[in-house]
Amino acid sequence: MITITFPDKSIKQFDNFPTGMDVAQSISQGFARNCVAMKIDGRLLDLSRTIETDTAIEFITVNDDNALEVLRHSAAHVMAEAVLNLYPEAKLTIGPVVEDGFYYDIDMPPISKDDLGKIEAEIQKIIKAKATFERQVVTKDQALEIFKDNPFKLELIHELSDQEISLYKNGQFIDLCRGPHIPHTGMIKGIKLMKISGAYWRADQSREQLQRLYGTAFFDKKKLNQYLHLIEEAKKRDHRKVGTRLDLFSFHDEAPGMAFFHAKGMDMWNALLDYWREAHRAAGYVETKTPVLLNRKLWEKSGHWDNYRENMYTCVIDDEEYAIKPMNCPGGMLLYKTRSYSYRDLPLRAGEVGLVHRHELSGALSGLFRVRSFHQDDAHIFMTPDQIEAEVLGVLRLAEQIYNKFGLTFHLELSTRPEKSIGTDAQWEQATSGLEKALKHYGQEYFINEGDGAFYGPKIDIHIKDALGRTWQCGTVQLDMALPERFDLTYKGQDNDKHRPIMIHRVIYGSMERFFGILVEHFAGRFPLWLAPVQAVILPITQDLADHADQVKTDLEAAGIRCEVDHRNETLKKKIREAQINYVPLILTIGEKEKKTGTLSVRTLDGKVKLGLSPAEFVTPVQKHIKKRILDDIVL
Repeated sequence: MITITFPDKSIKQFDNFPTGMDVAQSISQGFARNCVAMKIDGRLLDLSRTIETDTAIEFITVNDDNALEVLRHSAAHVMAEAVLNLYPEAKLTIGPVVEDGFYYDIDMPPISKDDLGKIEAEIQKIIKAKATFERQVVTKDQALEIFKDNPFKLELIHELSDQEISLYKNGQFIDLCRGPHIPHTGMIKGIKLMKISGAYWRADQSREQLQRLYGTAFFDKKKLNQYLHLIEEAKKRDHRKVGTRLDLFSFHDEAPGMAFFHAKGMDMWNALLDYWREAHRAAGYVETKTPVLLNRKLWEKSGHWDNYRENMYTCVIDDEEYAIKPMNCPGGMLLYKTRSYSYRDLPLRAGEVGLVHRHELSGALSGLFRVRSFHQDDAHIFMTPDQIEAEVLGVLRLAEQIYNKFGLTFHLELSTRPEKSIGTDAQWEQATSGLEKALKHYGQEYFINEGDGAFYGPKIDIHIKDALGRTWQCGTVQLDMALPERFDLTYKGQDNDKHRPIMIHRVIYGSMERFFGILVEHFAGRFPLWLAPVQAVILPITQDLADHADQVKTDLEAAGIRCEVDHRNETLKKKIREAQINYVPLILTIGEKEKKTGTLSVRTLDGKVKLGLSPAEFVTPVQKHIKKRILDDIVL
């Protein structure tokens, strides 16, 4: 007799050893049809696995978050089978699940995007067959025999320490795999092959070059279509295209991975920076600045030379080796040591928007999202142990305030002590407890990433969500017990003895360049008035009105409004249309009437037109709207 306990604490008993599917079907056939896998003792298992002891069970259905990972894992097998059906000489390597889909690296003749259609057609045949995924356990010798014609699989098998190896078979296809998989191929309702790229076996350029086929899969076609629509919308919002069209920034071969910001891009950049400074000043931060180039001895002391050297740019000056900083913190340690502190001076909140450089492989560079040179809105908070909760809470509230200005929501993740770490158990307990208390006090739901903290302390990661529902990890709050120790930082406590401060590293924008790119795509170039690089464009109806238009521009700029005059000899209709396409929030037309009366005719992005506004009637609400940094369109 086997006793199964369900999450609601109800139980069922079975005379024989049931499979997970047997248990699911005992609830109802409809429920079983939506089951993907089961979780027993924290392990995700196939529904075909037999249950031989009393246990608690949790079913993973098509609506659960981790169900898609199981589905896409199975879809990778189906894609690989389709490729082998069409290209029998192909040799499979590995096929993992990745964010938003899966890929499989395959040793085969080069194929093009035009070939994806016939692979998808073959995939549909496999799906329609509703082939079951059958788990098999074989010895290492048996696995070597099964895959004797595939050198990549043989290499993987030889590296396994297990003497028993699991395989999965669906139809005629068999592959090395730990599982789990969906019950049968027919559960894949929506699948699309996305692209092809090159890859090296084991990411080693000296090894075989492979074809990497990317795909995605869903439990229904509607969600696939929604995802594909999102991809198309993301292409339209691509910050590289929008940034070029709006003349914000560019990249050049002379400085790969390092952005050039144009005048309009700098207007937006400075608006972001002005807000950052204002918000931080109000939150009790001071702003500092440290050199870009620092001696090797400093990087050895901080630990970066041993652990981060391959990502650092170096040079030799007067026979001494220097490195361009990949992060701001070591310089911040030197600043702290320039004077003595008592417990009354803490917390000390010091912010720096520092220019850092990190070497990235050329193939990894991606617009503003992955660069070699960027500005990090770093801050270091030095505090006493009993201030941890309050300071972390302050960072979270500041992050919320800043993200709200852009209409960005976010979720929080707490990462705890990894296997390799420094510090005592008591220090980690105190640090983690401080973060947890702050999170509970903050009151927003958070997720725990066990063992994913930094080696020097636990952290909270802040993942923002943009207008397309995509998440980006920008902000982070990290407790550090390593650098205060390495740099012998101290403060005088109430007992007049020296104590080691606790330190927080934190960013909110993260990389200014990356955050800039995220905002371009979030707003699709239609920025709120306070952030728009050009807040108003002035359109003289005739060339005779050019001087008056220039005077209006001078007056508006004096009032703090970013504007420009369109002097082109084009029709007014065309000028208005182009201004609307470029999402200029305020379009001012200047005719003889406006010149004579000293008034303004203003068109807003919602298409509404206000005629005969006095300069004060226009400037006052615009200034107020900009000063408050209002997200919504202005109403005049």
